[in-house]
Amino acid sequence: MALRITSLREYDQQYQRSIEEPEAFWSEVASDFHWQQKWDRVFSGGFEHVDFKWFEGARLNITENCLDRHLKSHASRTALIWEPNDPKENGRTLTYRQLYEEVCRCSNLLRLLGIGKGDTVCIYLPMIPELVVSVLACARIGAVHSVVFGGFSAGSLADRIRDSQAKLLITADGYYRGSKPVNLKSMADEALRNCPSVKHVLVVNRSQFPISIVPGRDSYWDQLIAKCSPNCEPESMEAEDPLFILYTSGSTGKPKGLLHTTAGYMVYAGFTFLNVFQYRENEIFWCTADVGWITGHTYVVYGPLLNAATILIYEGVPHHPSWSRWWDIIDKYRVNIFYTAPTAIRSFEAQGDQHLAHANLSSLRLLGSVGEPINEEAWHWFFQKVGKGNCPIVDTWWQTETGGIAISTLAGITPQKPAHAGWPLPGIVPVLFDDNGRMITQAGVEGNLCLARSWPGQARTIYGDHQRFIQTYFSRFPGYYFTGDGCRRTEQGFYRITGRVDDVIKVSGHRLGTAELENAINQHPEVVESAVVNIPHAVTGEAIVAFVVTRSLEVDVQRLEQEVIDLVTRSIGPIAKPKQVIVVTGLPKTRSGKIMRRILRKLLQGETSNLGDSSTLLNPEIVTEIAEQLEQNPVRVN
Repeated sequence: MALRITSLREYDQQYQRSIEEPEAFWSEVASDFHWQQKWDRVFSGGFEHVDFKWFEGARLNITENCLDRHLKSHASRTALIWEPNDPKENGRTLTYRQLYEEVCRCSNLLRLLGIGKGDTVCIYLPMIPELVVSVLACARIGAVHSVVFGGFSAGSLADRIRDSQAKLLITADGYYRGSKPVNLKSMADEALRNCPSVKHVLVVNRSQFPISIVPGRDSYWDQLIAKCSPNCEPESMEAEDPLFILYTSGSTGKPKGLLHTTAGYMVYAGFTFLNVFQYRENEIFWCTADVGWITGHTYVVYGPLLNAATILIYEGVPHHPSWSRWWDIIDKYRVNIFYTAPTAIRSFEAQGDQHLAHANLSSLRLLGSVGEPINEEAWHWFFQKVGKGNCPIVDTWWQTETGGIAISTLAGITPQKPAHAGWPLPGIVPVLFDDNGRMITQAGVEGNLCLARSWPGQARTIYGDHQRFIQTYFSRFPGYYFTGDGCRRTEQGFYRITGRVDDVIKVSGHRLGTAELENAINQHPEVVESAVVNIPHAVTGEAIVAFVVTRSLEVDVQRLEQEVIDLVTRSIGPIAKPKQVIVVTGLPKTRSGKIMRRILRKLLQGETSNLGDSSTLLNPEIVTEIAEQLEQNPVRVN
């Protein structure tokens, strides 16, 4: 029986047990899964030597837990619902039996192409069922999957293929994001010009785009998979065998290939999905993340399927063919749990409420936020307009590195507080340090967020560079995992993420988190979204400049600037007020929705040719627009 937390008292008990008796706690959690061979020990190693391992001696295959074990009781249950980009196109549904058979066919196809245990397969697909099938097929035969978001450029794809030394690339002819065609195969061909490790390319014929086929290398998915058996024995994997490599978006530097292993990730993904979302049997779960991100790995694919849930995946964008599309999908499929990003929420909020006018949304029981700290105004809009004031919101904090949610409310169980992630999940021990390495024990003070103990879902290394892994996460505060985030802990034990530490601004020695500043600015009724960055200042060391996106371009900038300054002064204090407010039409973001503040910082300094890695930008045109705007109206803060 799964370890499910059903009350606040039980949360307190289980959290304490996970700290005092971690091996007994995680052994109980793990006992819910199917193991070919049980573990010899639950945990070994630690942060001192960065050699942590979980469930050593165990043998398993994660797909047996996602698929095979559900066939006896849930073979006819819908496992996957696919909604295509074009609402006029028919979607698809797959039962657990059908998904099992598709995964087995794909597994046999991969073996036919020479892929075996330990080989890396790069997956470059849109959000179609074949993406989920490919991921699970790799796991079934012991291949390591490396999913690259289908919106990435050829250069970004090539970098990831070369780093992972992938032998096979699975891609598609192309697809549409809204009305925009994306020629995946053409970009893949460009990337593969300098990727000698790839021996085969498997092409899903998604949109009938004209493509080039390289004889001896390229094959059509449909032609080969139809010949493959719907049964495939799963590869027996050791607990610490690699499951996948996933590259960070590069918003803070060169992308890192985080390596996750099999058993610990499985246990943590299954446990966190069940408890954070308080999943109930037969509910429809929709996480809007692309599988190319960790949220898509853990809460589109693995976490839900480990719990025999029904997942919904959508190929398109939120506003195609209109801004009511997401609400139409929720009503069409009677979605119960809706998990999305603050960037999307603010985008909907900026459109006014007309797109919600005909939405019912009565099926919703729970809302979730992921990807960045959510500001209070967006939280309240989401709660009132989408959830009708009836749905709890889980504001989840976690990272590619953590593998699963680490700090969050448990829906309807632990208390929620707008713009606060909540309390730590069992097994997670957050600690705060000041910049001098001293642990902060008092509440109401901001510090560097670290985690004091290992947990099963955490990444084991950076692929091919364990020393970089140690240097990045374990060198600044020895003996602790450094998240890179700033955080404030309240008297009630709530944790509020204040933004990346490398985005922290110091004014006259006062440390100010970007998320906290932006949360204050975003409360202004005319502001949709904001980004604050620091520039050098002769007196205070650093000064704050705020870039804001407004609901209307016809705004009195001088009035707005003064009102924003007054608002920040009231919310945080005079020390936090921006020296200048710049109205822009958009902010540079990665495709995962993260604001590229370092690019804004460089533009303020007049740098336009040395912007660093911008291959992951969703909207590169906005960078040119802001640069021209700053050239015409230079910033003066002294």
